[in-house]
Amino acid sequence: MSGNVRLLDETLAAAKSEGRAALIAYLPAGFPTVDGGIEAVKAALDGGADVVEVGLPHSDPVLDGPVIQTADDIALRGGVRIADVMRTVREAHAATGKPVLVMTYWNPIDRYGVERFTAELAEAGGAGCILPDLPVQESALWREHAEKHGLATVFVVAPSSRDERLAEITAAGSGFVYAASLMGVTGTRESVGAQAEDLVRRTRATTSLPVCVGIGVSTPAQAAEVARFADGVIVGSAFVKRMLDAPDDAAGVEAVRALACDLAGGVRRRA
Repeated sequence: MSGNVRLLDETLAAAKSEGRAALIAYLPAGFPTVDGGIEAVKAALDGGADVVEVGLPHSDPVLDGPVIQTADDIALRGGVRIADVMRTVREAHAATGKPVLVMTYWNPIDRYGVERFTAELAEAGGAGCILPDLPVQESALWREHAEKHGLATVFVVAPSSRDERLAEITAAGSGFVYAASLMGVTGTRESVGAQAEDLVRRTRATTSLPVCVGIGVSTPAQAAEVARFADGVIVGSAFVKRMLDAPDDAAGVEAVRALACDLAGGVRRRA
């Protein structure tokens, strides 16, 4: 069965044709429970997110700040497994028809088996993977199987990436490019800053892939600011914090839906 990279491409192209950036939400699988996490992902999509990244909880999430680390710890203590991640992808995509990716560090895939992981993700209706710690020069095996199964391979670029490195990374990727707005871990920030706009400009000079900006975006105003120069706005910690701060799981799901609605308005407003 082929994955949904084409759906991802079409979704990002449709947003561009509407003169706006896409809204991409991130939520970890298994948080606060597997069932609760599935409802939260569906709520983000129903609320206005165009795409969702489902996080595969990891014990050493080097890119993630304290909010997502807390959620990952809750999911891991709850016994979340890769099968639960696949179930989250399957049910969220089936319920909404929207593209769902997995964001994961490389070690769990390596241990699980690349062929097995890509085949199961495609069967679940997944659109691809974001792989923040997989070096491009070591990615040939992954890319071979991802392409075979119709999955996007999204790499992360950072403000520290030199132009030659950007060209190397974007040439190997598909779907979109994840541009980290600043150096450091995920989390909300007062300002996304000029670094992000410069990184998008430099990345676009190397590729025709959409360039989507994440890390630090948490409010509709910030979403509008980033939407002015990026093809997509990625929001993670703000969604997770809404879940963590909610009095119960049902309230958390509704808070996610409301935030997605507000952010969807932000990407359409443009600062």
